[in-house]
Amino acid sequence: MALSLAVSPCPNDTFVFHALVHGLIPAAETVDLTFADVDVTNTAAERGEFDLVKVSYAALPWLLGDYELLPCGGALGRGCGPLVLTREGHDGDLSGATVAVPGDRTTAYLLFRLWSQDNPPARIEVVPFHQIMPGVADGTFDAGLVIHEARFTYPRFGLTALADLGEWWESDTGLPIPLGAILARKGAVDPQEAAEWIRTSVSMAWADPDASREFVLANAQEMEPDVVKQHIELYVNEFTLDLGKEGLAAADALLGRAAAAGLTPPVPSLLT
Repeated sequence: MALSLAVSPCPNDTFVFHALVHGLIPAAETVDLTFADVDVTNTAAERGEFDLVKVSYAALPWLLGDYELLPCGGALGRGCGPLVLTREGHDGDLSGATVAVPGDRTTAYLLFRLWSQDNPPARIEVVPFHQIMPGVADGTFDAGLVIHEARFTYPRFGLTALADLGEWWESDTGLPIPLGAILARKGAVDPQEAAEWIRTSVSMAWADPDASREFVLANAQEMEPDVVKQHIELYVNEFTLDLGKEGLAAADALLGRAAAAGLTPPVPSLLT
């Protein structure tokens, strides 16, 4: 029986998992792939719906009882954090604002809550990611929290970046930004074996980028090839191959600060 895998259709995930999902790794088990946005997988994983699943680091406090964090395959890095966008001319005061966010357990929203603790917005609305920038542009929302390819495309909507939460996080902690994690469901898959399959898949993607090109572009949600290339270069990095101590320290810092602020349940250190 195939293992169930859920990742996003974003270029970094399709690039990383191409070899694994296409049966190109001889030692790996067959994988049954589901594409879903991370706000969907965060809650689906809480129900135990997938054997291997991409989730937000912010969702880990609700998932680590049933899942184990894998040390590879996710999205963690520098210069790749979420942006808070507003229309040009906005005064930057969010105290009375309605802010659109892509999910209430996303790392982006958790970073936003930590950043805005002293001046939280009046209202938060969770909306599908593709509606955020158009909604800010047309005045439906006063501001929007965006991730991924929006870093490259938001000027097209006439928007301006009020804050780069990645820059804020890095300047405050000195650590990379922990965005998306890969989890293995306990009892369903051996985490060490799964990590080796994923690392092999990453290495194969780097060794022959053209092999995954058709698969990546077919699922890139109408992104132009140059944006796809920028996306992969930004989000697929050394931490994708191995979180290492620095990556785990970043996740620890995020979850520790969130728990201290009363935003998430506490979790044991990931470094032990």
